[in-house]
Amino acid sequence: MQIQTISVVTICFNNLEDLQRTCASVDAQTYLPIEHWIINGSTKTDIADWLINTPQPFYRRFLNERDKGIADAFNKGIHRSTGSIIHLLNAGDVYTNENVLGKVAKVFELHPFVQWISGKLRIKRAGHWVEVGTAFRKGKLYRGMRGVFHPTWFVKKELYNRIGLYDYQYNIAMDYDMLCRIFEERYAFVEKTLVVFDDNGISTNNYLETLKHNIEVYESHFGFSLFCRLWQLRLRTLHYLLRTKLGKWLFRLKNNVD
Repeated sequence: MQIQTISVVTICFNNLEDLQRTCASVDAQTYLPIEHWIINGSTKTDIADWLINTPQPFYRRFLNERDKGIADAFNKGIHRSTGSIIHLLNAGDVYTNENVLGKVAKVFELHPFVQWISGKLRIKRAGHWVEVGTAFRKGKLYRGMRGVFHPTWFVKKELYNRIGLYDYQYNIAMDYDMLCRIFEERYAFVEKTLVVFDDNGISTNNYLETLKHNIEVYESHFGFSLFCRLWQLRLRTLHYLLRTKLGKWLFRLKNNVD
């Protein structure tokens, strides 16, 4: 059984408190990463000052320099990572408990041919915390990232080496572009909630713009798709509905019934 090493990559931008919360979550793991890269593209100096002047664990490494956006920051971290598995844990996101990395390592050890995994995500929707996430299904790829949440992805470094890193032109939908590139790779779903998601990120705040980019990404890989366009229309409609009192009430009712 091959022992797996995990590199965690955290990108941050002028959000020291979020970064500190994420670092504390990594440090609490019983199965520690081989390295935790902090890619800091901030315009302020507080994060760099904290990283330099505060004692850090032996595995924490950091790069303080401006970047060209999220994709560039991710790529810098992946390029520098030496672990066999890479997890992109954004500043503000945290692991659900101290055993997450250990569980993930065990999955890869038991299934050595698996190239990437995903799990469940804890996220706030319509003002309520819910746990979401389903196994990836290739036949539903036109539906975008639905159910396969990027913060829960753990990807082998060898897969990134083979298919390439994140595309700069899709700075919002770059995770979906990556999914369209790896959808044929061997995959496993972890029936556990792995990450608590900070819903203040760019993809959340630009949800409708993300849907537009998703269509562009899918059709750039597979050509025109009526299924994709209809699905994105459905998501857009639900987005507006959930912002109304009726939508929030229906959401609570659904979750109480389920």
